Amino acid sequence: MDLLFTLLATVVALGLLVTIHEYGHFWVARRCGVKVLRFSIGFGPALYSWHDRHGTEFVIAGIPLGGYVKMLDEREAPVDADQLDQAFNRKSVKQRIAIVAAGPVANFLLAIVAFWIIAVVGITTIAPVTGPIEPGSIAERAGLVEGLEILEVDGNATPSWHDVNLQLVRRLGETGELRILAREGENAPRSYTLQLDSWLRGADQPDPMEALGLSTWRPVIAPLIDQLSPQGAAERAGLQAGDLILAINGEPVQDWMGQVVPRIQASGGEPLELTLERAGRTLSITLTPDVREQDGRQVGFIGAGIAPFEWPEHMVRQIDYNPLVAIPVAVVKTWDMTVLTLDSLKKMVTGLVSAKNLSGPITIAKVAGASAKSGLESFLSFIAYLSISLGVLNLLPIPVLDGGHLVYYVAEWIRGKPLSERIQGWGLQIGLTLIVGVMLFAIYNDISRLGN
Repeated sequence: MDLLFTLLATVVALGLLVTIHEYGHFWVARRCGVKVLRFSIGFGPALYSWHDRHGTEFVIAGIPLGGYVKMLDEREAPVDADQLDQAFNRKSVKQRIAIVAAGPVANFLLAIVAFWIIAVVGITTIAPVTGPIEPGSIAERAGLVEGLEILEVDGNATPSWHDVNLQLVRRLGETGELRILAREGENAPRSYTLQLDSWLRGADQPDPMEALGLSTWRPVIAPLIDQLSPQGAAERAGLQAGDLILAINGEPVQDWMGQVVPRIQASGGEPLELTLERAGRTLSITLTPDVREQDGRQVGFIGAGIAPFEWPEHMVRQIDYNPLVAIPVAVVKTWDMTVLTLDSLKKMVTGLVSAKNLSGPITIAKVAGASAKSGLESFLSFIAYLSISLGVLNLLPIPVLDGGHLVYYVAEWIRGKPLSERIQGWGLQIGLTLIVGVMLFAIYNDISRLGN
């Protein structure tokens, strides 16, 4: 069932992104007077097709990994004399630039809409208050302590840990000063300067928070079992709802998130001796956590949970905007993520960020499924981020991509005539080689993560 849900979420996400991208090309082409022969979502044999009154064939194909808009073009097939004015190649260079650029622009507009919906609906988040600081870490050397609420990173507001992480990701591979503005309780904010030196340069799967020595503050939650999964490791071992875990392998525990969960996750497949309190008496049971993959590593789990708990009221943040104010918020968010994507690509090319962080369809599918399960806000955020990535990648000046075509048309605009067929042919071959190489490398990274 999980696999089916993941596949469905992936198809919905990719289908939406491809449809919006191709519709951008289609919409502008129609307004420039170009005859569109086919609008296809997916490749391969058609599963379903129909024609509109303009004669355009709309196709839903069997391989949902892309799509295309096929236009009337003399370079691809002979065109009747009475339709020459509708051929793409007969349009002005400005019109062709507009048609090609419309696809990526549509992706950025989709991201703005997604972020706008999130801003209007609103999200409930937890204030980014620091937990225990790792001794000897960058954070400790800068003077950071437990209980600080992080207000800004490098001058950018951080109302949630998600925002903190995004700002930290911007600094991967860099050397210099990282500035954090934080406050303790109601005290006045104070600035902290963290020294970075080729920070996480080339790391395969960087964890910015851990690398700085930061952790998230959590309330102490008693390890009182409330829920059990049928046939899970906890139920098989005899654990019952209402049991209070007192110790693991003889070591006392008092906090579910801070002590019990990390111990279980680190002990997949290894027997643990649990000391419990049940109905006023003490007993011991042996529990062996099951194992599953999480974030590319094997972790233990027992199929048990505690009762829902509430965060302190002063730490809960409700972030929402009225529909008008949400528009610039969504535009700025899209711009920031676009700049971050470009910066990450630059760092990947220069070696500051490991190319092993490049992800392919398997990782995209896993993230799509996980975000869909997490709720509307997470799935919309995933759609927005992926749409921005698609828009940025398509604008790269690589032949085959929209950006490569834009380079050709801009060169034609400047020169007053198109580049030679031979130069365009060379560019096509180089572009295909690059794209296929990057795709294969991304798939290799996906498989490597599965193997790990």
